[in-house]
Amino acid sequence: MWQAIRSSWTLFIGMIFLMVSNGLLATLLTLRAGELGFSDTMIGLMQSAYPVGAFAGCVIAPRLVINVGHIRAFAALASLASIAALIHLVTSDIASWTLMRILAGFCYSGLYIVAESWLNGRATNENRASLLSIYFLIQTGGAALGQVFLNLSTPDGIFLFVLVSIFVSLSLIPILTSSSASPPFELPERISIRELFKLTPMGLTGSFLNGISQSALYISLALYGKGIGLAPGEIGGLIGVATLGGMVFQFPIGRLSDRIDRRLVITGVALLSVPISLFIFMLGSQPGNLLWVYAGVFLIGGTAFPIYSVCVAHMNDHLRPSQIVAASGTLTLVLYTGVIIGPSLSAIAIDQLGHTALFMFVAITQALTVTTALFRFWKGKSAPDERGTAMAVAQSATQMAAHLNPEAERPYADDKLYDSAEKQDLRQ
Repeated sequence: MWQAIRSSWTLFIGMIFLMVSNGLLATLLTLRAGELGFSDTMIGLMQSAYPVGAFAGCVIAPRLVINVGHIRAFAALASLASIAALIHLVTSDIASWTLMRILAGFCYSGLYIVAESWLNGRATNENRASLLSIYFLIQTGGAALGQVFLNLSTPDGIFLFVLVSIFVSLSLIPILTSSSASPPFELPERISIRELFKLTPMGLTGSFLNGISQSALYISLALYGKGIGLAPGEIGGLIGVATLGGMVFQFPIGRLSDRIDRRLVITGVALLSVPISLFIFMLGSQPGNLLWVYAGVFLIGGTAFPIYSVCVAHMNDHLRPSQIVAASGTLTLVLYTGVIIGPSLSAIAIDQLGHTALFMFVAITQALTVTTALFRFWKGKSAPDERGTAMAVAQSATQMAAHLNPEAERPYADDKLYDSAEKQDLRQ
């Protein structure tokens, strides 16, 4: 792992700045929008515009990289992301903020595509797993670290927005000053949703539901914190605790899913989050309960965020090596569809039923995940005898990160053997 860090440390530093800026901006906008008088529903719809842009970025940004190259694409997207953050200082209407969230989503997903592609170019068969693990830690840890900066100023000032712009600019330095030649880039392939659903319905459905849960937590936790009267720094701490919970529990849950049927792991983990969510829902906003809220949110993050990685691993178990990268591209778009829905629905629930309704919404979504996993365990095929390893994948990762999965790099001869074995199984 240390060799992997030494070979790509400048790129990792740039990614840290990107994740800090993105994590800080997401929470900052929710708090600033509340002070401007936006309703919770309006805030949820505005924040849902980010994954819409990210969805478009996953489709369009790769072509931009092919046309102008990694460095120019990265510089252009970073400049636009910086502009999008600063425009929030000079406008105060929901339409312009929504458009800027679409632009930010497009730019950040494009920046991640460039960074992941660059990382792929430096990866070897020996360090792919280490690079993917480090990348996951940077994505989740950077987003959590971004919440800390909310303590430096108030959301109604200009300092935090300028800080976001500075972080985006700093992320440019490692890419622009790198002495390494930019790696070759190919357009990511995709498998149709219908075909992928036939191969792995649990992977597809579980990722969609998890996108709803993750985005609801990440965006609407700020609405919940604002509703119970927390200071901006405390709200940032709440979101940071949920993110850190996902980071801490990610690897143990992934290892467990390597040993037993992944559908049972998804069932158990999602089921654990239901009573925890209901417990916080019943706590309400009574004084003295803040410690319990932080502890509960940590556990909810720890039981909700890792599900996506287990779904990815479950999908890979049912694919030929040559299909993994293409299927990951489709799965990313399915995840983003859930991410688009989550903030809007959770914000509407908060607006209509009160701020604690967020945790009822999370409990319902996780219960649906449990139901789906149990149904697929009962009706679906048994787990393959030979399965891969669950690799940590953050929700913000794009389809390019799939190239870092060592299982996608198996020799073509092995893939042909896989085809032969599969045909033999069908004949039997």
